[in-house]
Amino acid sequence: MQFGIFSVGDVTTDPTNGTTPTEHERIKAMVRIALKAEEVGLDVFATGEHHNPPFVPSSPTTMLGHIAAQTSKIILSTSTTLITTNDPVKIAEDFAMLQHLADGRVDLMMGRGNTGPVYPWFGEDIRQGIPLAIEKYALLRRLWREDVVDWSGKFRTPLQGFTSTPRPLDDVPPFVWHGSIRSPEIAEQAAFYGDGFFANHIFWPTSHFQQLIAFYRQRFEHYGHGTADQAIVGLGGQAFIRPKSQDAWNEFRPYFDNAPVYGHGPTLEEFTDQTPLTVGSPQEVIDKTLTFREHFGDYQRQLFLMDHAGLPLKTVLEQLDLLGSEVVPVLRKELDSLRPAHVPDAPTHASLVSAASASESVSTGVSA
Repeated sequence: MQFGIFSVGDVTTDPTNGTTPTEHERIKAMVRIALKAEEVGLDVFATGEHHNPPFVPSSPTTMLGHIAAQTSKIILSTSTTLITTNDPVKIAEDFAMLQHLADGRVDLMMGRGNTGPVYPWFGEDIRQGIPLAIEKYALLRRLWREDVVDWSGKFRTPLQGFTSTPRPLDDVPPFVWHGSIRSPEIAEQAAFYGDGFFANHIFWPTSHFQQLIAFYRQRFEHYGHGTADQAIVGLGGQAFIRPKSQDAWNEFRPYFDNAPVYGHGPTLEEFTDQTPLTVGSPQEVIDKTLTFREHFGDYQRQLFLMDHAGLPLKTVLEQLDLLGSEVVPVLRKELDSLRPAHVPDAPTHASLVSAASASESVSTGVSA
């Protein structure tokens, strides 16, 4: 079981004192948060990709390459990489390069994005979001797995005798998660390829994501990648933690009430009741997170959103201390003890290399 954090990289005014970080300060804060995540024993740091204010992470591989140079263990990922508005050739090159720089500590999450104006900025039409995602990802897979690619499609110019460089580390592409809030077509795509499916699981009720994940598991088995309970599932979540529950509620309330996404809407009490957001003590976060397995089955990756809504860096780092020291060790022990032996761990570069070597050995043995 992998635990980590993901950041949307928002630049938001702190409602308690009226201060707004500069873009430079927010970018540097995200790097500090990633380093802290490794320091406290988390497995994954993931950054979003946005091209519009008030967000800063427009170039995830630049940021992750910088973080890779300062870390040694943590997996570096995205949440998400915009497959619809990026060129698959550039994605193939950028993430293969990042693989080499990070010695394999890289995977990525594909997503369509939910900001309409971004599409025309990059020459695309949001009404073609699903077809774009399907065609571009099919090309990306070929670019990583074939040394020379001839290709033609609807949404970009053809390729003739093209080789993407550098080649993936150890000839094994980064593992891909497909992130979705609402689209069964994306769950279908993840299942077709045997990739991971990441349910954002932040804003909508549990019942909605239960349907999406159940559909993905069913189709994963349909395509012959394993049984439904062996499908690779990741979940998002949110938490605000203090040693005493009431302190957490009192401190987080003004940030929630004024957050750009859900501020001035449901009350904090309503939102925590209806979504995965947990505000309270470490034990309360543990208890609520353990219910995710009851709702979705055994899963492989849990990412928390903890650095949004104008929370100051000092507070976020304190949150990570509590997450790493008091929450994750208990969750890891409990969830690992409950997971059946036939349900796989989350893929890593090492496990993918091992699987590729085993497959090659079997193939060689059969041909011999």
